[in-house]
Amino acid sequence: MPYFQYEAVTSSGKKTRGQIRAINKYAAISELREKGIQIRSVQESEASLLQKEIFIGRAVKLQDFVVFCRQFAVLIRSGVQIDEALNILEKQTQSKYLKRALGEVHDQVRTGQALSVSMEQHPKIFPEMFISMIASAEAAGNMDDVLDRMALHYEKEHKTVQKIKSAMTYPIIVMIVTNLVVAFLLMKIVPTFAAMFEDQGEELPWITKFVMGASDFVTDWWWIILLAIVGLVTVFQLLLKKEEIRYEVDKLSFKIPIFGSLLKKAAIARMSRNLSSLYLSAVPLLQSIDITQKVIGNKAFEKVLQGAKESLSEGKQLSDPFRESGMFPEMFLHMLYVGEETGQIDQMLVKIAEFYEDDVDNSVDKLKATIEPLLLLFVSCIVGVIVAAMLSPMFAMYENFLN
Repeated sequence: MPYFQYEAVTSSGKKTRGQIRAINKYAAISELREKGIQIRSVQESEASLLQKEIFIGRAVKLQDFVVFCRQFAVLIRSGVQIDEALNILEKQTQSKYLKRALGEVHDQVRTGQALSVSMEQHPKIFPEMFISMIASAEAAGNMDDVLDRMALHYEKEHKTVQKIKSAMTYPIIVMIVTNLVVAFLLMKIVPTFAAMFEDQGEELPWITKFVMGASDFVTDWWWIILLAIVGLVTVFQLLLKKEEIRYEVDKLSFKIPIFGSLLKKAAIARMSRNLSSLYLSAVPLLQSIDITQKVIGNKAFEKVLQGAKESLSEGKQLSDPFRESGMFPEMFLHMLYVGEETGQIDQMLVKIAEFYEDDVDNSVDKLKATIEPLLLLFVSCIVGVIVAAMLSPMFAMYENFLN
């Protein structure tokens, strides 16, 4: 909803100016007149810095959006008018951003504006894919079916995202804890033993010398290490803003040992689910590919989808760019080709999405079972080396004492 800057005169003759938020200029004038002031001018303006909403990550949680789609579909199927359904949903949603957006969309729909056009003014709340499908539903008159399909789509996406997060979270936490434990040992425990060894003046094993050297370096230069890590992360993030570098990084991510295959399967599942949801909702295939290209979040896949658009525009096969990229499994390519040959691309995309979503589930379960003991072994080895480096000279000293 836009902001309007106004200048006016109060009933006491005092000049005043301010900013008001309304659906349009006429609504702003009407609201100001209700306050009993004489309007001099009203102009649309930008929101101030304090008024602007700042989103970190997703403005509306995926699960909240799924509930919204489901409830919206039930209300429409029950014969409730769109504006009344929006009013009901606004009152019961728990998300403050979604609540505010629904209130504004409701006001705009009541003035006769199309639902998709009203939602389009809130891109942080309603994804482009969702808006396109709503526009298609308005034209076809199957709003309840489309909303159900969108709820299923976002449920599947949420499940896949959560699976990937669960697979990645455990190793990350273990690595962080390992680094903290090693830093503690090197900075607090090893120096104590080092001082004792120096007092004895005995020749130390090479591994003990190495660990003591690492301890001295970490203790003296920890701030340099910290700055280097922050610097590398910052530089990496800046480099990712360049499309050609982001493309190479996204492409290489599929080749990461253990995790690469999982990331590729999740990306294929998401791409197929997006395409199938859009195409089944009567969104033209070229437009479906264009929207999917914008939301897929992977530059390598974006390039392939761009090639698919160009291939279709030239009357060629949709599957050709996917095959030429060399990034897609034979199963995906074969199923897509069969869908083209039988004229059932939409149904085949649904099957592809379901196949790879199930594959992601199974892969995550297997990955957890495999990686947990490997990580424990890795942590044990690192800590064990440090402990052994400190205990080895002590055993030697003990033997010398006995002799």
